[in-house]
Amino acid sequence: MKSILMIGMGRFGSHLCMNLSKLDNEIMIVDECEEKLEDLLPYVTSAKIGDCTNIKVLESLGVSNFDLCIVCIGNNFQSSLEITSLLKDLGAKYVVSKANRDIHAKFLLRNGADEVIFPDRDIAEKLAVSLSADQVFDYINLADGYSIYEISPLPEWIGKSILDVNFRARYHLSIIGVKYGEHTQILPNADYVFKKDEHLMVIGHQKDLDKVIGK
Repeated sequence: MKSILMIGMGRFGSHLCMNLSKLDNEIMIVDECEEKLEDLLPYVTSAKIGDCTNIKVLESLGVSNFDLCIVCIGNNFQSSLEITSLLKDLGAKYVVSKANRDIHAKFLLRNGADEVIFPDRDIAEKLAVSLSADQVFDYINLADGYSIYEISPLPEWIGKSILDVNFRARYHLSIIGVKYGEHTQILPNADYVFKKDEHLMVIGHQKDLDKVIGK
């Protein structure tokens, strides 16, 4: 559980807030518009109305006390940049800022952001992958060209065990989990038998994953 300050409660910020709340984080939200805060009150520990480009408003929030500060402003880059910089000046431990363009990300990183996120771009990339390959349900990019993919088993694997398929040696990939309905099995044994309607969490280098998903 983390203590989180969220600034800018537009569509993205609202969805992020609700999901962070489900993971039992303690959240304070801030926006200039009271209406944007009202629907989120059940999900947060506190809500404030204010313009965070005003340093006095930020000072009143005690930003250094939060584990994480998230700037979710997407339609006013100047405000996002100012708030990101002010948060760092006031001792924020870790600042995540939303960006819509690469040039925005560069300025945000130079002015104090520890991390920059591109929600629209990231969603588009994931959707493109899932739509291009029928058996891909989700994926996460890791460092150095490695990824984790959630895929359906290939038809030739059904009814065979991981050992029978010789999965690791043949595909140079590792299965780190299996999802079947509401059940998830982590690190299945070599004698695990593949089923038709399950999802596999597979980790490996992108070039090896591409071969399996048919890219």
